[in-house]
Amino acid sequence: MILNARLPFAPWVDTKRHRLPGVMPLPRADWLLISDVYAAQMAERARLLAERPADVLACLPQAQAAAAELLDAVLHDLPALGFTITPGHATCPDGRAVALERDQPLRTLGLLLQEDFCILQKPDGAAEHILTGAVLCFPSSWTLSEKLGKPLLRIHMPVASYDSQMGARVQRMFDAIRPEQPLWRANLLRYTNPALYQPRPEFAPKDKRDGGDFIRSERQCLLRLPVSRAVVFSIHTAQINRCNLRPQEAQALARIET
Repeated sequence: MILNARLPFAPWVDTKRHRLPGVMPLPRADWLLISDVYAAQMAERARLLAERPADVLACLPQAQAAAAELLDAVLHDLPALGFTITPGHATCPDGRAVALERDQPLRTLGLLLQEDFCILQKPDGAAEHILTGAVLCFPSSWTLSEKLGKPLLRIHMPVASYDSQMGARVQRMFDAIRPEQPLWRANLLRYTNPALYQPRPEFAPKDKRDGGDFIRSERQCLLRLPVSRAVVFSIHTAQINRCNLRPQEAQALARIET
């Protein structure tokens, strides 16, 4: 069980975040995050990448250049987060040395950071962005294989609130993202199972319920890569036992649940 001592973000406390999609601008320097469970989460990510690579990694041919560009962008940002970068390796905040495998950029990213990374690209003439690659170690009740190669509206089909109107709003947002101005939002999930790796087929029952003991929140960021113009959707997962919420967080959660 890997739980944060404190949540690094609690979006439900801010009433401005309640209206979907609840996206706000984010300083470029604040895109990536190292939390108090970095070492434990990275050990779990390394295990999943070693034991279940076909489940947590995918990259269509059209995403290869964007994945390489994403790795370069992340490596540029890592020294400010406590990493030491050499031409062939990165030394991480927990002391691990990670080989910089340029031919496997998504796998390398999965071993460096707590974030999952999804690459979305809009083919010429298409109406929507399509998921073309990802490293997804901590899915929250979805599977990469069912979403790969699908457009945004199809990806979100099981989400009742994600209708065609919402889909059009999100697509306009994707079209407008500028490389120098990332966006972010965060969600709130209540789970009875604290596992970080929770794949689940579409429409299958989810192991969560209102009042679950484990509060799981995803910090979701959107960043446009300047060369490929792909949109990167990063997901930093944090979770905490309900009893360890700060008083303000617990009070705001109680208001939502009543």
